[in-house]
Amino acid sequence: MDDAGIRPSEVDGVVSDAGIMPNTVPAEFVAAHLGANRRFSCGSSFGGAGICAAPMLAEAALAGGHASVVVCYFGVDWGSAPSGPYGFHDAYPAKRTFEKPYGFIAQPSYFALWARRYLNRHPEALAAFAELAVLHSENAQKTTRSQLRNPTTLESYYNSPVVSDPLRVRDCCLISDGAGAFVMTSRSRARDCRKRPVHVLASALAAPPITGDDVFTQNGNLTELPGASEAMTAALSMANIDRSDLDFAQIYDCFTISCVLQLEGLGFCGEGEGASYVLDGHVRRNGRLPINTHGGLLAYSYRLGIEHVVEAVRQLRGEAGAGQLDDPQVGIVTGLSMPDYGVMVLGR
Repeated sequence: MDDAGIRPSEVDGVVSDAGIMPNTVPAEFVAAHLGANRRFSCGSSFGGAGICAAPMLAEAALAGGHASVVVCYFGVDWGSAPSGPYGFHDAYPAKRTFEKPYGFIAQPSYFALWARRYLNRHPEALAAFAELAVLHSENAQKTTRSQLRNPTTLESYYNSPVVSDPLRVRDCCLISDGAGAFVMTSRSRARDCRKRPVHVLASALAAPPITGDDVFTQNGNLTELPGASEAMTAALSMANIDRSDLDFAQIYDCFTISCVLQLEGLGFCGEGEGASYVLDGHVRRNGRLPINTHGGLLAYSYRLGIEHVVEAVRQLRGEAGAGQLDDPQVGIVTGLSMPDYGVMVLGR
């Protein structure tokens, strides 16, 4: 709010996800500590998809006259909480009953299943996993705020322990404590803000008809992420742009395999071509589609994507320091929450 030059007393709306924040830092807690007279609060989906859908909810409040300034926030204490992110999936009864007792207990195991299936079809993808780990580390070194400070090289990648075959330590996101927020208001109010506003050109959410209990084990296709294509198509249509108009993508990189699958699902390359797209250098800073310019979840922090939104804003304002791209105009942020998927399009 200080960055925006907006007083806490102006806030009358609070938005976050609907799965994590209501149980840890509820909207009324945030509003009370801000001293905000809350007229509107809600959430959608959870985690990354919920963060990408937050502007959709804020827009509805602003357009309907239900709020004039909306704070969208998200945070986790999974770096210090005893169960970390692994305890979150205890919310699914079937997962507790049919998966965890037999060793299928945590996110690395879930995505290792998908990675092994993908490698069976595309063995060259192992080199792409390593390339992504190194790339994210290099991007993270360009900001003093990143959690991972020791550079990852190809040698250190291949020497790192296997967490869940075929995924190694550096294939997996960090575990973090932290929070982030952004402020949404009308275009007329934004003109008077302290910093140049960044415009939300689209906010789209896809929620395919499969449950969180089922998505990792009962999904018929383990090489296609549910909802990614649908949400991307909707977001591009709302923003009235093409993929070629995008100057960067802050992609939800919980694991290297999820990054590869999203490049395909979002339509930047064809099915089975994600590894080649990475290895050909298209996702590097000087490539066709620079991704996760701050280091992403793999090397910056794991706050389920709120940091991706903040990085996108920094890039569009020209405030990314040593990691700044050359004059970006439009970019996307994606949120993967399995089975939900969100896409946010931001522009100058």
